[in-house]
Amino acid sequence: MSTKEDIKEEQIANEQEVIQVEKNQEVEVELVKEELTSDEIIQAEKDKFLRLFAEFENYKKRTSKERVELFKTAGQELMTSLLPVVDDFERALTHTEENAATEELREGVLLIYQKLYNTLEQKGLSKIEIIKGDVFNAEFHEAITQIPAPTEDLKGKIIDCVENGYQLGTKIIRYPKVIIGQ
Repeated sequence: MSTKEDIKEEQIANEQEVIQVEKNQEVEVELVKEELTSDEIIQAEKDKFLRLFAEFENYKKRTSKERVELFKTAGQELMTSLLPVVDDFERALTHTEENAATEELREGVLLIYQKLYNTLEQKGLSKIEIIKGDVFNAEFHEAITQIPAPTEDLKGKIIDCVENGYQLGTKIIRYPKVIIGQ
């Protein structure tokens, strides 16, 4: 019986050995799976990081661009409110030239006008130049009236500029008011 028992013990030992080998193989497979999944996890986290970094860089660029644009047009409200003052100075200069006002008064008004206008120009304000005979463009001009054209070649063109237009940088803050020929 000892041989039967020995054989049985040997079979049990073999089975235990097989079980142990299978467990070792399972552990190795699990380790391989864990390595693959950890690599995949690392890659996924790396992708997330790169996407987040790219989004942040885009955010920084967008906000700096918006900030520069804001600085360029920050004085738009102030400039718009000062334009009637500039118009009044231009009318005063025209009036002092027409009338026999004292030369000192005219020079004083001209000096104040030039200082104000130069300061506004330094801040980015520029006058939109309108020449009699220019073609009317609704995107850049505001037509306040139409009158019969004095000549045939002035039909649909600017005859007179009633109020000057101004732009701040590249943005038009007041469109020139013009009279066009019909």
